[in-house]
Amino acid sequence: MSLEQQQNVAENFQKAFNEESFKQNLSEEDFKNYLAEKQEFSYKKGHILFEDGKKPRGVHFIKKGILKLSKSGVYGKEQILRFVKEGDLIGYRSVLCGEDFQATAEAMSDIEVTFLPTEIFMHLLEVDTKLSFVMLQKIAFELGESSNTVTFLAQKTVRERLAEILLLLEQKLGTNPEGFINISLTREEIANIIGTATESAIRLISEFKADHLIEVEGRNIKIINHEKLIKLGHVHL
Repeated sequence: MSLEQQQNVAENFQKAFNEESFKQNLSEEDFKNYLAEKQEFSYKKGHILFEDGKKPRGVHFIKKGILKLSKSGVYGKEQILRFVKEGDLIGYRSVLCGEDFQATAEAMSDIEVTFLPTEIFMHLLEVDTKLSFVMLQKIAFELGESSNTVTFLAQKTVRERLAEILLLLEQKLGTNPEGFINISLTREEIANIIGTATESAIRLISEFKADHLIEVEGRNIKIINHEKLIKLGHVHL
């Protein structure tokens, strides 16, 4: 899916999942129930929003900040599944399937969220056709992302995977005023994402820096040669 298509999916969801849209599309009673049941929370970086294996009580809309979704493997090694940012909704898959969470959500920065209990969220999907449609789009997009991840890990070299993941992180999360990607990751986390040993990730990052593909300040990374990274990673943005 192109960047433009991804942005359209995100924008369509945000247009449907907001108070103004609910006020227009819901009955007066349903809108009052929504206002009465929703809860606003703020959490610090490192907070665990929900844990793998726990029973969901509802869904979380991210108003501010970035989170990572991860899962522990057979030997307890963490596998980062994806990152989510403001304007996104998480926890809905488990709610819709009626199963326990299949991942842990951890705040990578200070975050602000709106929590909707399961009953309210499910009722919104039943009565708000606009929301139901954009949720179908969102689910289809994320299914495609999962398929791409399988191909990414199975068919590309570690060097190609690092090039691609840096480009995708910048695309998804954006950059700060200095041009650094809007997330600080440890070398271990980067190794986890691209499926390699930490030592290999450290070596590759040093090579990318020496080749003037990226700039590094501690845990922060800035892409300085997008064209070469795109060619190196065989990426289609």
